[in-house]
Amino acid sequence: MKALSIVGTLVVVVGIAGWLGLPVLFKALGVHPHYAGPGYQLSGGRVLIVTTSHDELGEGGKETGVFGSELTVPYYAFLDGGMSVDVASIRGGEIPIDPSSFLWFLETPSDKRYREDPEFKAKVKSSRKIDSVDFTQYDIIFLSGGWGAAYDLGTSETLGRKISEAWAAGKVVGGVCHGPLGLLLAKDERGEPLVKGRRLTAVTDKQVEQLGITMTPQHPERELRAAGALFESETALQDMFANHVVVEDRLVTGQNQNAGSETAQKMMRIAGGSER
Repeated sequence: MKALSIVGTLVVVVGIAGWLGLPVLFKALGVHPHYAGPGYQLSGGRVLIVTTSHDELGEGGKETGVFGSELTVPYYAFLDGGMSVDVASIRGGEIPIDPSSFLWFLETPSDKRYREDPEFKAKVKSSRKIDSVDFTQYDIIFLSGGWGAAYDLGTSETLGRKISEAWAAGKVVGGVCHGPLGLLLAKDERGEPLVKGRRLTAVTDKQVEQLGITMTPQHPERELRAAGALFESETALQDMFANHVVVEDRLVTGQNQNAGSETAQKMMRIAGGSER
């Protein structure tokens, strides 16, 4: 009996250690790395974060939406940089957040901060519909990703038109992961596809395949390359552990969920922010 008790205790201890150690392991592998670069302040500036409204993977599939940290991390980076932050989505109303993005081993400090922030939660609950938003009134347009974005960001003519207007007005535009799909229908000042001939990054075909979520109608690397983008990325044993940010003029893009903070800081710098 004593031996069984010792074994049982060891099982519990190992289980607890594994539970507590998984977030540390994922961080060590590269998920949600700490951004050690310079921070920027853009007091009085305005930013619009745009997300998906799609909440389902496939027909009758599991819940999805925006990936939590791809909304919360840039939101607080901009807010802490002195900017006012509005949140909009393709259809407006409540933004679906992928429940898997808030798992204990994936959640970020920004995710935890969001859950205690009634003002931010109210914005997510009642997001503005992009149709009614003048994108040119913002200094920065940030496109959040997540699997839901593969269904509606890249096919929204309204989003494409409004990003075109923001670009023509000299605004800073970009996003992370699946978010850059929202650039597909945007045009530059010459009427050419905004992404054509421009360096950028987004979630890779390799990451989509590794995670086994290939049923979505659009895959960022594939679609952006087809549209003429000069696609760049980093790789890793699993691409969810990779990280890359590309700055091309006023276009700033991040490869995946690991790039939210760096992308936001670089957008503020380009928009005229001062180093903190």
